[in-house]
Amino acid sequence: MLVAVLALAGCGAPPELHQAATPVVTASTAPPPVPTPTPSAPPAAPTAPVSSPSDLVATACADGPTGDRVVSLLRGKAGVLPRGVRVTVRSGPLCGGGWQYTVLKVSGHEELQVVTRGRPGALELVTAGTDVCSVEVRAAGPPGIRTLACDGTPGA
Repeated sequence: MLVAVLALAGCGAPPELHQAATPVVTASTAPPPVPTPTPSAPPAAPTAPVSSPSDLVATACADGPTGDRVVSLLRGKAGVLPRGVRVTVRSGPLCGGGWQYTVLKVSGHEELQVVTRGRPGALELVTAGTDVCSVEVRAAGPPGIRTLACDGTPGA
């Protein structure tokens, strides 16, 4: 009987089961490291479009439209001026960045400011009137033209 007790005593649970169940972590079973967030730089502020020197200041047009071409546009396709009214160019056209600014004396009326863009043969009216600081001029006009149309004095 003593032999049977000793035999049973040796058949107890293996030592691994007597210890607390702690998993063994090896390099191959370890979870991937959690990245620590690093502070990032604040987003960069939007930058203004880079202007060329010809955009910054409106100057006398070297190869732009003539004053007569601007008047023809206003009398013709644009339909701003009737044919019978007398018009003289007071100032301009001044060019900047493919746009032009012209001030016209119109007999019997206030001076007319005109903002156009494009080449002389394909001139496009942007706006004309006594106040030409329109949304389009403020948003898309080159700085030199925008300054004349929005900040300058008529005829300047």
